[in-house]
Amino acid sequence: MLEKPDPKNLLETARALLLERLLPALPESARLEARMVASAMAIAARGIGAANSAPEPELAAAIRAGALDDDPGLLPRLRERARERLAVSNPRAL
Repeated sequence: MLEKPDPKNLLETARALLLERLLPALPESARLEARMVASAMAIAARGIGAANSAPEPELAAAIRAGALDDDPGLLPRLRERARERLAVSNPRAL
């Protein structure tokens, strides 16, 4: 039986190859695009390991309806959700 490849590891390995071996060989005019691809690969790799990355439509609907206006746990929950999303999209902002 073949071992299932780890998608996060595959992205990280491909990104390293792009930055270390391919980028230096590219003409200057193509390097910005290659760096953009490397950045997208890093975001995707972090996203694979992120917990609770699915949207919470029920939470959004409850907030819009005012059902959670007096809930003291709402703000900490929203802050944690924002931290989780930043950890994927822009970890340096943390």
